[in-house]
Formats: sequence, C-alpha cells, structure tokens
Amino acid sequence: MRYKYIFFDLDGTITDPKEGITSCVKYSLESFGITETDDAKLMRFIGPPLIWSFSEYYGFDEEKALKAVDKYRERFSKIGLFENRVYDGVYDMLQTLTDNGHILVLATSKPKVFADRIMAKYRLRPYFKLICGSELDGTRNDKNEVIEYAIEKLGCRRESVIMVGDRKHDIIGAKKCSVASCGVRFGYSEDGELEKAGADYIADNFEELLCILMQ
Repeated sequence: MRYKYIFFDLDGTITDPKEGITSCVKYSLESFGITETDDAKLMRFIGPPLIWSFSEYYGFDEEKALKAVDKYRERFSKIGLFENRVYDGVYDMLQTLTDNGHILVLATSKPKVFADRIMAKYRLRPYFKLICGSELDGTRNDKNEVIEYAIEKLGCRRESVIMVGDRKHDIIGAKKCSVASCGVRFGYSEDGELEKAGADYIADNFEELLCILMQ
C-alpha cells in the first residue's frame, strides 16, 4: 500500500463540532464585551489553533488571546466538547482501513486531554494506534508539530504517511513535515482554501476519501 499510516484531523474531518466550538467562542468573546451574532465568523474557529484564531479574527494580542482561550476552555471542558457528532460514514471507513492493514493516528491541534475524552465518548479510540494533540500549555499548538511528534513516536517513513484534514493548517502542516496530504471538502474549509494550500488530493465525501487512502 502507498500510505500505510493515515493521520486524521478531528474537528471537521471525523466529527462535526460546530455547536460546541461556536458556542464556546461566543461565550469567550462575551467575556470581553464582544457580542458575535454571525455564525460564519464563529465557524472560522473550527480547525485552527484557538490562539491563532482569536488573534487573526479579532485582533487580540498574545496576552488577550491566551485569556480568551482560557475562557473558551472554561465552557468547553464541561459542556462544549460533547456538543459534537460523528459524521455519517466515519465508522465504516475506519473499519475498512484497519481491516486492510492501515495504521490510523489522530493528529489534532486540540489539546490531547480533550481529544481523548471525545474519542472515548464516541467509541472512536479502538480504531487508532495513537492520539496526538497539543498540550494545555501551548506545546504542539501548530499542526506540523503534532505531525512531527506522531512520526517520531511511530518511527515511520514519511513517504508512507498521509495527513487528512479539512483546513489549510492540515495541508500546510503536512508540507512542512514532507508528508502527503488530502483535504476534505465536507468540513469547514472556505472556497479554494485546500487548493491554495496545495493539497495533494481532495475528497468531496467519504467514498472518495476511502478510494484515495486505499490506492
């Protein structure tokens, strides 16, 4: 097989976290006196590191962005992480991949402590050899750091790895680590985002994704 190791993003790729993430972003912004009613602006937070999003979209400096992340996690850790759902077709795809000898890894910018709870709650953990994420202190905040960490843990060859994700950060992270990438359009990327980032492959649905991964 061409890609034995398949690294999956979580938010917008395996699960749809829209309700939880947007509610927690709104909760955080309100603590700074900002009332955001545009869901499209809130949905931009799905995928990228939170500190980057608060800085990029609301102009927060580093200190303010860190406080915003803490406020976000105040709600997310109790309520938001389970305001979530697994996309239809995910379980069948993961089972097919594991049955065919692929090794699956979760590579998310979300703190691992939250990713572990989500994966357990939705019975996704048995499919994955390794769960890699950031730490609450900001360690491995960027996707390339998560990918690099997973490669080091597995001791695998880069040419046998492909990163699957719905945002440009997944594609850019893969490129920085010299591994292949596959963008998925069923997540939260903006028009042309995956193409501009230089994804090696793009899938519109899980059927197309499975074909790409099993080539």
